[in-house]
Amino acid sequence: MKCYCGNIKSYNTCCEIFHLNNGQTETAQQLMRSRYSAFVLANGNYLMQTHHKSTRPIKEKKAIVKWAKSVEWIKLELLETLNGLEKDKEGTVTFNAYFYENGNIDVIHEKSAFIKENDKWYYLGYAKNK
Repeated sequence: MKCYCGNIKSYNTCCEIFHLNNGQTETAQQLMRSRYSAFVLANGNYLMQTHHKSTRPIKEKKAIVKWAKSVEWIKLELLETLNGLEKDKEGTVTFNAYFYENGNIDVIHEKSAFIKENDKWYYLGYAKNK
């Protein structure tokens, strides 16, 4: 079975590695994919620890986990990745995340901003257009 993030690798050779190593990814896209898999698995700890401290919604962890468990995740579709490679300090990933909620298909469309600090990528939030 392929990974939840849509990669052809299995979960245990893809996103599980990052879930077990506290989000130590090489690229922003790997972090984005692993965060999607964490939503599928309702892994609130991983979502919080990979969310940059300046924008991390600490008090909302339970609500995020509850919501992630309440929907059925369908697929992740990557649309665009700008920067976010090993030698970069920032990057963006634009994606669609499809899910069923209350009998309807819905989609999260987001251009996510990522920042690299101390050799570790973090999710910042919605990318602001420059």
